[in-house]
Formats: sequence, structure tokens, C-alpha cells
Amino acid sequence: MLGHSYGAWIALTYALHAARRVDRLVLLDPTRCFAGYRPGFLLRSLPVLVRPRAARVLAYLDRETAGTDTDPDWQRLFALAASGFADRKLIVGRRPDPGALAAPLLVLLAGRSGAHDPERVAARARKAVPHARIETLPHLSHYALPTAAPAETNRLVSAFLTADPDRAGRAHGELSPGRGGRPRPRRRRTA
Repeated sequence: MLGHSYGAWIALTYALHAARRVDRLVLLDPTRCFAGYRPGFLLRSLPVLVRPRAARVLAYLDRETAGTDTDPDWQRLFALAASGFADRKLIVGRRPDPGALAAPLLVLLAGRSGAHDPERVAARARKAVPHARIETLPHLSHYALPTAAPAETNRLVSAFLTADPDRAGRAHGELSPGRGGRPRPRRRRTA
């Protein structure tokens, strides 16, 4: 399962709720999973959340992705989705407990994320999920991450998804998730 931003919060929440259905989890610049938002991000986002008109959303995305090669078709699709469901009700639940995650986890962070402090998110993710693989793409912003560097992003995601499950997110393959998602030493078979 893979999710970006709010979608990452949904993906993590689902992976914790239905652990047997998720064998790997990828979170792209996740919001509300490991840390809160930067106050400035919320202030900049407020007009888009309150009155999501397509032109306003496009202008917002242009500011948030400045200096990156973000796909303009993706920006238009995002703006249409945001403005097309203007009467939607935002659902913001509690921050999940990522420490209970058993599935291998890849967290890709945008080094220029305006949504949160990527270093803080990385530190909290490492502490909560010691078996996680955490990568930062330093030149990308929060909204640029899904499309601005597709070769690099796809390479990291594909390598994680195709890796041996015992090594996908665990250091040196020495740990496997135990009860509650906490790592425990792997048992060795004896002949």
C-alpha cells in the first residue's frame, strides 16, 4: 500500500487496522503520521481548504512546487479534484501509533517540504518504527514528491517493493516484527 500526504495517514491507519492485508507500506512525505504540520503550511493552505476553486488551487500548487519539475497534468488533476468536491467534509482523526506497525515500511520525505520538518519526521519515524527504511529526496517539496522526480522516486519504491520481504525495511535482515510490530531477534532453524 502506498499513500502521499493525507493519503499516507489513511494508508498507515489502514495498515494498523488490517495488518494481515498489508505486507509492505510506502509513505510519501506523510502528514500526521509522525509529526504535526508546520503552522505556516496550515495558514497557506487555509484558503484552498475553505474555498477550493481550481484557479486558487493551481496558484497554491505553483507556489508550493516552485523550482521543481512537477507534472502540470497532475497539478490540474489535483486542482479539479479539490474544487470539484468543494462540499466535502474533511476527516482528521488522531495520529496513529506507528510503533505497532509490523509490515516493512519505506518513508520517502521531501527535503524541501513545507508541510512539516522532514528531519523531525525522519527522527520520529526511526524511533517509532526501527525497521523502517527512510529516504529523503532533498530537492523536492511536499507536493512535488509524487511527480517531479519520477525516475528516482520509482526506483526507490520499486526496489523496496521487490526486495526480499525479510530485508525490505529491516537493518541487515537481523530483525523481524514481533508482537505489536516491535522487532525481535529472528529464530534460527537447527537441523
